[in-house]
Amino acid sequence: MHKYVAVILFFVTAAFSFPFGAWAHHAFSAEFDANAPVTLRGKVTKVEWINPHAWVHLVVEHEDGTVGDWMVEAGTPNTLLRAGLNKNSLPIGSEIVVRGYQSKDRSCKPACKANGRDLAFGDGRKVFMGSSGTGAPKDGLDPKEH
Repeated sequence: MHKYVAVILFFVTAAFSFPFGAWAHHAFSAEFDANAPVTLRGKVTKVEWINPHAWVHLVVEHEDGTVGDWMVEAGTPNTLLRAGLNKNSLPIGSEIVVRGYQSKDRSCKPACKANGRDLAFGDGRKVFMGSSGTGAPKDGLDPKEH
């Protein structure tokens, strides 16, 4: 009997040891607004190559002349690798253009947030940086949509 209790206790402990952050993955519509497209032209200040989503940080000069910090959510690092991006693809200070969708929370504290759909480099190369199957608008940018 003690053997069964030990086994049950082991599995219960293992279940509660699982990182809860992995369970907290969200759908596009939970955080981002499909009716608020943005085009961001700015310089890369930081890249976070982390799961479940990579983040590209930009400093952007807005149309009114103000400067703002943006955090752009990308797909998983694996998705970006398959699209041709790696940790060295976005050096700090490089100018890029990101098209995507702004977050529903427009407080911009500590930075404005957006979900990136595609990224354009200064030399004209474009890379799909979003993730499919998350409820993001089907706009023809995801190669998997065709």
